[in-house]
Amino acid sequence: MKLGLQLGYWGAQPPQGVAELVSAAEEAGFDAVFAAEAWGSDAFTPLAWWGRETSRIGLGTSIVQMSGRAPTSIAMHVMTLDHLSGGRVILGMGVSGPQVVEGWYGQPFGKPLARTREVVDIIRKVLAREAPVTNDGPHYPLPFRGDNSVGLGKPLKPIVHPLRSDVPIWLGAEGPKNVAQTAEIADGWIPIFYTPKSAGMYRPWLDEGFARPGARHSAPWTDGSDFEIAATCHLQVVDSAEEKAAVLDAMRPFVSLYMGGMGAKEANFHNQVFVRMGYEDLAAEVQKLYLGGEKDRATALIPDELVDDMHIVGTAGEVKERVAQWEETGVTTLLLSCRSADEVRSIAELLA
Repeated sequence: MKLGLQLGYWGAQPPQGVAELVSAAEEAGFDAVFAAEAWGSDAFTPLAWWGRETSRIGLGTSIVQMSGRAPTSIAMHVMTLDHLSGGRVILGMGVSGPQVVEGWYGQPFGKPLARTREVVDIIRKVLAREAPVTNDGPHYPLPFRGDNSVGLGKPLKPIVHPLRSDVPIWLGAEGPKNVAQTAEIADGWIPIFYTPKSAGMYRPWLDEGFARPGARHSAPWTDGSDFEIAATCHLQVVDSAEEKAAVLDAMRPFVSLYMGGMGAKEANFHNQVFVRMGYEDLAAEVQKLYLGGEKDRATALIPDELVDDMHIVGTAGEVKERVAQWEETGVTTLLLSCRSADEVRSIAELLA
């Protein structure tokens, strides 16, 4: 199992010390570094900025929001950064949610699965550069033929010859249909809440996608597969039960945020994942409190067992044992958020 450094997206200000983290990750043998985006910083620029001082480590987006750019624009970002980095880009994408898509980007959210399929197909056509790019789908028609069209759109091939026609495309997906489609059309999957306990829930959805005619890959738990499952968690080595309890307390607000506050009441896809994991009553109450402004009460309801399952916290021996459990479920890359260069190096040494 490979290791990835998850930089995430920025808060109110740019984070400090990232260059040192990225340098340490490359020196320590991490496979890739990933940047995210929400409705502030973007995912591509940090990779270009901090990745310029690296030579080996992969540069991944985890994740790019598809509604924020036209598919051909995403492909342009990928071609440019792939050339500049010598072929190290991993394109991670996702549909985000209706609050962001319609409220921030001003784009329709409907038909997310169909839109995802079109975006992936168009990007692959651009990277293949075999013919002028066209698309007959209703969501991203190329040439454009909708209202206000002047009728002069021309199918084009990219001016730049892509360095690689097979840049890996990983998709963020949460629901059964989206996960199955990811297994069918993508090169990897970026689950947001994947744990050893929940792995069995996802397995049938993935297997359905891998079994579809024309699927690009076989399951990662079969011989010869190169499909990636890149799971995110917080990993931390502690020396005592008291220290572990403090770490779990620090992680609890993030769980309550996604369970209760990251999305509208009518459409919180993260909340639905927890429902499918068996926390239906808890998810409903946490969402009610969180959206009602009682964030502390909502956070206090999150049980230790859930936080512990979602992350890897324990003594050195316990951490190695837990990492092995994650790998046994099919995880091929573990995306970790680290606080210092020393932590990057110590984790790499522990798991070497």
